[in-house]
Amino acid sequence: MNPLSLAQARTLIDAALAEARAQGFKPMGIVVVDAAAQVVASVREDGASALRLDIAQGKAGAAIGMGASSRVLTQRAKDLPAFFGAVAAVAQQKFIPQTGAVLIKAADGSVIGAAGASGGTGDEDEQIVIAGITAAGLTHG
Repeated sequence: MNPLSLAQARTLIDAALAEARAQGFKPMGIVVVDAAAQVVASVREDGASALRLDIAQGKAGAAIGMGASSRVLTQRAKDLPAFFGAVAAVAQQKFIPQTGAVLIKAADGSVIGAAGASGGTGDEDEQIVIAGITAAGLTHG
């Protein structure tokens, strides 16, 4: 498995921010984590509110921790609210199962990290991280 590099994370973030600006979305916070849910890179745009990085990291941490995009986790959390509440309470990492984070995959399909965003709607957050992942030459899932 290839690790997620800082250069890839920075390319992802730059492209995600470019997509957010092109679409006229609100100021964003973006966090990229590796396969161990450790932050590789993060950025909070000027004007983004104080919790944007915490929320983005929680979304990315949930995706990598559960091995699924946060869109999938959002539905699972609706079906199993007590379970997801318990996971959030005991997890050693931030854990927010809300739309706006996707897994990052290497060319061989292995999961090498996750990217999460916060600032817009969940759909907007997801849109920009997918654009960033694509720009970094990686795939998502």
